[in-house]
Amino acid sequence: MEKFQDTLQKNYDLAVQYGMKFILALVVLILGLIVIRWITRGMIKMMRRSNVNESLIPFLRSLTNILLKIMLVISVMGMVGIQMTSFIAVLGAASLAVGLALQGTLQNFAGGVMILLFKPYEVGHFIEAKGYTGTVKEIQIFQTILTTPDNSTVVIPNSPLATGVLKNYSTQPTRRIDFTFGIGSNDDIDKAKGILLKIAQDNERVLKVDNPPEVMVESLTFSSVNLKLRVWVKSEDYWELYYDVTEKVKKQFDADM
Repeated sequence: MEKFQDTLQKNYDLAVQYGMKFILALVVLILGLIVIRWITRGMIKMMRRSNVNESLIPFLRSLTNILLKIMLVISVMGMVGIQMTSFIAVLGAASLAVGLALQGTLQNFAGGVMILLFKPYEVGHFIEAKGYTGTVKEIQIFQTILTTPDNSTVVIPNSPLATGVLKNYSTQPTRRIDFTFGIGSNDDIDKAKGILLKIAQDNERVLKVDNPPEVMVESLTFSSVNLKLRVWVKSEDYWELYYDVTEKVKKQFDADM
């Protein structure tokens, strides 16, 4: 009976000891997560006040958040009583296994670093890559988030964006639009060219100083003559001008040809 009471007392003492450690570790974990949230929010505000490149902010926020959480978990495990030397050895072996299993993820991380270093695109740029077109909303640690013209969200891994082919529509202040319009083989080519030139010259979005509008015969088919209208425009006016000119040419051809 005495031995049973001793065993019961020891178990009680251990439960109290480790129970208190567990409760304290849980409190530290919860408070630590709250503090990490405050730190990341404060870091974002500080970076924006310091005019840090907007492309870097989501990347640094995610990286800082992950590193702080790893440090918090290690600290909490030490408070519970887990031997950190053994834990670090196990963590090293686990990291190797996880690294082999997550090669693609690590490649995406490296891709994110390359994107931020070489800047093939930045937040706010309009790009086309991997079959998708949209505005760059965020460059995160492992992925880039695009918003498409129809307001859908597309998430693309960083690795193919860093190593593959992409088209950036925002790096140049001006762009050229090539329109192709067909007229009948018996229609007056000079009249059609005059209509196209007038529509282009009357449009205030068309740039006319360094690269004036041009019209040329692009190709001849059995039943039509295809004319190419070439104009230059500010990048932000590209689509508005494209649809505007297309509609006006249709209406003018119907009226005059």
